[in-house]
Amino acid sequence: MTAARTIVFDLDGTLVDTAPDLINALNFVLDREGLPPVPLLSARNMIGAGARKLIERGLELEGRTMGFEDVTRLTGDFIDYYAAHIADASRPFEGLEGALDDLGARGYRLAVCTNKLEWLSKLLLDQLGLSARFSAICGADTFGVSKPDPAILRQTVARAGGQLSSAIMVGDAGPDIGVARRAGVPVIGVEFGYTEVPIADLQPDRLINHMRDLPAAVEALMLLRNGT
Repeated sequence: MTAARTIVFDLDGTLVDTAPDLINALNFVLDREGLPPVPLLSARNMIGAGARKLIERGLELEGRTMGFEDVTRLTGDFIDYYAAHIADASRPFEGLEGALDDLGARGYRLAVCTNKLEWLSKLLLDQLGLSARFSAICGADTFGVSKPDPAILRQTVARAGGQLSSAIMVGDAGPDIGVARRAGVPVIGVEFGYTEVPIADLQPDRLINHMRDLPAAVEALMLLRNGT
């Protein structure tokens, strides 16, 4: 029996525009430290490496550094606040649900591979009514490794019931391109996400600027995978 063709998505900046709620949570902890808020536009591209890194980057913007224990304390406060406000303003990117419907109708299995914590990822997707669409939702703590370590992608595909030989990654930033390359999986880059380096400069196999273009990009890459 042929393994299910599997499309693996990053979460923040790829499936969902989570920046407003993430930056609100960052500004909550910065305010508690007596620091000014970071603007949403300048902070968007700091997202994608997990909560702790986001806080460290936020502190760097204000010219501040803190010790490991203090950053750990702020990370705990951030996660508590963020979990309570995880879908206040976060919304799926335009065209996402139609694209997922299309891919599902074509027989693709869908999965999420993110550097967000698994329980936060599931909480967000639950609140947005998207969880049931995915055969696996895996975060940085699911397997003990984060992108771009290829183990997280390999194990996400396996948990979804797929095989790497019939999988494609979709993401918005360097860790997504990196994990796909290291795992030997084609990758589609989205231009509307969060990245300090323009996604085009990272040379994904396909580039889209709207989710409506995703099914055609997936089909084109899958044909190449199959050598047809």
